Amino acid sequence: MNWPVYWVNNMFDWLKKKIQPPSVQPEPAPEILGLRLGGGFELDTLKLSLLEGQVTFEGAASTQLIQAVGRIILDESHQLLRFYTDDDGFVQVLLDGGTTDDCVAEVKLWYFYQTRPIDGDAAWKALLDHELVQPEWDLDGQDFTKVWDNTRPVAMTETTWLKDGSRSDTDQFVMIYERPLADHQDEVEVLMVAAEEKILHQRAEHSLVLATGIDLGPTDFRFVS
Repeated sequence: MNWPVYWVNNMFDWLKKKIQPPSVQPEPAPEILGLRLGGGFELDTLKLSLLEGQVTFEGAASTQLIQAVGRIILDESHQLLRFYTDDDGFVQVLLDGGTTDDCVAEVKLWYFYQTRPIDGDAAWKALLDHELVQPEWDLDGQDFTKVWDNTRPVAMTETTWLKDGSRSDTDQFVMIYERPLADHQDEVEVLMVAAEEKILHQRAEHSLVLATGIDLGPTDFRFVS
């Protein structure tokens, strides 16, 4: 018996679909509090003006666009989301117990202070073993005190989504410092010191990144797009 050609073709197409595994869709960039890749937000101009001259960063833009999103899984219950902006900084959100808005435990605004390359394995080892963790860190004549009890930098891996659809991983070795703000009761400026390792073209590139930040409350920012 000769089966119609179109029926045979349809049958084989059906078999192929049953045999082939379903295509895996890339994981989208995380979102929280209306913050998303390609979106924007506004900072409260009053808060910025009150902090002017009190913190290390200056000239923060009131409206910022999100150019990239990073995620760091800290443990089974906690993760950090970072929303990198066109103003040389990022908003960092700490999540506790889930990934919805009601799981937000802390929001910080960070600005990059300095990034410098670390050349050679010996310099990289010295940075991790002896330099990155100190009782205090001097920055522009301001003393920041170590916050975490760890005697070694805390290791974490950040996955970053870019607007072009690409994704990359960066290993980070971090210590946090802080100092009180004299004119603002109960407020502090935070210093993040991070040694970063990124694999590019099968080669490790190392750098030291300094960023300073402040806490943001629910009324200190709002998403606009």
